[in-house]
Amino acid sequence: MFDATQMFIVVAVLLTLVLFGTHIAVALGITSALGIYLMLGDVEVVLSFISNTAYEGIRDYIFAVIPLFILMGEFLARSGAARDLFNLVNRLTTWLPGRLGVATVLANAVFAFVSGVSIAAAATFSRIAYPEMKRFGYQRQFSLSCIAGSACLGMLIPPSVLMIVWGVLTEQSIGSLFMAGVVPGIVVVLAYSAYIVGTAILRPDIVGERKVALAPGAMPSADHMKHDDLGGTLFGTLLVVFLVCGVLGGIWFGFFTPTEGAGVGAVAALVIALIRGLRMKEVFEVVLSAGRSSAPLLLLLVMAQLYSRVLSMTGITGAVQSALLDTGLPAVAILGIMILIWFVLGCIIDSISIILLTVPVFAPVAAGLGYDPLAFAIIGILAIETGLLTPPFGILVFTVKAALPQENVSVGEIFRGSTPFWVCLIGVIIAIIIFPQIATWLPNLGRV
Repeated sequence: MFDATQMFIVVAVLLTLVLFGTHIAVALGITSALGIYLMLGDVEVVLSFISNTAYEGIRDYIFAVIPLFILMGEFLARSGAARDLFNLVNRLTTWLPGRLGVATVLANAVFAFVSGVSIAAAATFSRIAYPEMKRFGYQRQFSLSCIAGSACLGMLIPPSVLMIVWGVLTEQSIGSLFMAGVVPGIVVVLAYSAYIVGTAILRPDIVGERKVALAPGAMPSADHMKHDDLGGTLFGTLLVVFLVCGVLGGIWFGFFTPTEGAGVGAVAALVIALIRGLRMKEVFEVVLSAGRSSAPLLLLLVMAQLYSRVLSMTGITGAVQSALLDTGLPAVAILGIMILIWFVLGCIIDSISIILLTVPVFAPVAAGLGYDPLAFAIIGILAIETGLLTPPFGILVFTVKAALPQENVSVGEIFRGSTPFWVCLIGVIIAIIIFPQIATWLPNLGRV
């Protein structure tokens, strides 16, 4: 068992490496090796421990779910599914104030079912939705904040990379985690849409659609689409919807495991992409892109498992758990401390790194406090997602800015505009703390 000095050294080394910009996988590996050496004092044992963990870490069948879901999302993104979704929702919401903002949120929600990566959603809809909003007179800050805020849905609505990583670290059912994210995701969509519609009604100067539509010869771009274009858009969107319902429904009803569902989804997405005109050269590019995205994640998971084992062996997890539980604070206050830590870390490092650093410690604490593991997972993912909109890191804000270099927009402008969306996420977190059934109802329904 470690003493307090050794525990401090391990934690301090990890935080120092992360703060100085060391890749999180390298930081976790170095810290884990140091912890094992301090405890056992034998380099050979350290090397053996690392090699065994690396072998056992990713040979499990469940790890195939990561590259397969990423592959599914890449195929659908390359096939033009995101543009079809936006165009269709845009056409169906012509009667709604702030329709382009709502269309962005709804299209992001559906796209999240096939992507699972917030950054991809932010980059995609920056190029699809923003030009339309600009053309119809939307205030720039409002437009960009709609895109950045709604991109958060990519990590909450299944299949989510964060949920997969969380499930692997905590040994929870990934299928149950997927189901737990559906209702909270819908609640976030409703909250975002309510804000956008309310803003459009109360401050019509921010939303210029009506002025442009009344201008001579000005018509929404959706109305310019030909009937055969509408048919193609509807066909493409229905294919995506059927794919999503088939994959998630199959997982929920137990027809196949999450890994099998990801495999079915990847093959079906390939077929859809080929039907939509994807060439073999682009198929090869998609496979390479999925590999480039998956390999770092799998390395991270190996290092995270090593780190988690070291925490358990050295007693750091138990020490932190005892320190929090022995404070005498009520459970909700301890949960608040964990959420605050997630907020602070979200200002500095990315979401997956936060999960890798904190979940091995926080999950046992939450279990000790009596929180439902599914509800706690969704609370944690939502809290971490708020970091994507929080300065100074706010990776979604930087993604939107990078996707639109011609706009010469400052990150401060996007951060300010994203504040209401940040508040919406906080509101949903509070709602799940008070009513955990928001997250647990659907997974429990599947068990009945």
